[in-house]
This record gives sequence, C-alpha cells and structure tokens, in this order.
Amino acid sequence: MRTPNASATLRSRIEWIDTDAAGIYHNSTVTRLVESAEASLARERSLDDYFPVAPRVRFEADFEAPLFFGQEVTTTVTVTELGRSSMVFAFEVWGEEFDGAPRVRAAKGRYVTVHLDRSGPGRPQSAPWPSDWVDRLTAS
Repeated sequence: MRTPNASATLRSRIEWIDTDAAGIYHNSTVTRLVESAEASLARERSLDDYFPVAPRVRFEADFEAPLFFGQEVTTTVTVTELGRSSMVFAFEVWGEEFDGAPRVRAAKGRYVTVHLDRSGPGRPQSAPWPSDWVDRLTAS
C-alpha cells in the first residue's frame, strides 16, 4: 500500500455565526473549519466529486482552548492513512494571537471517510478509491 502525502492548511476567521452569545466558538465550528480545509485539499488534489461519495463514518475531537469572535484561525488536515475504501485524516485548529493572548491550539482530532459507489440502484456500497485519486493522494 502506498503512503498518503496529502495535507491542506486554511486560514480563516471565527464569525459571529460560529459563536455563542458570549462570542466564544461552539463545538460544531470545528467541524465546519475542518471540512473547509478538507474541501481545499480536494480542490488542490483535483478530487472531483469527492464529497458526494465520501461520508464521514467517525469524527473525534479534543477541545483544548476557546476561540473568539473575530479571531483568525489556521486549520490543517492531513491524510494519515489511505485504505482500500477508507481514509483517515488528522486535524489541528489553531487560534492565532488575539487580544494580547498568544497563538494556541484550540482543537485536534481525527476522522474517517469511506468511499461509496453510488452508481447503482438501492443503498450505496463501500468501494475502492478510484486509482487516479490514490495517485493524487500519494504524489509528492
């Protein structure tokens, strides 16, 4: 099996919609940030039509520090394992310097996606990743 060599880093900002009434991010914001970075990775690697066939089957996160409305964040996703029909990502979300406080890791975790064959009738079934996608995910 070939070793994956794919990651993406995305810089963004915590928006009001991402926060509670006190202006502190809520846990679902991490999923949004991570999926935005994952979408960036898919675009960079030309994984056309990736999202309709790659649902998450597991998602785990450790929340380590708050993020605040207006704070810049950096999110990195890295493919750590590439199986026949599954893929494991690791992620980190960092809050950049804000209001006199230093840069801090706000969340880390991992998640698993599975490739589905949606071409036939009935329920989609797990299927091997397309070989050209494997090539793009393992290329330097």
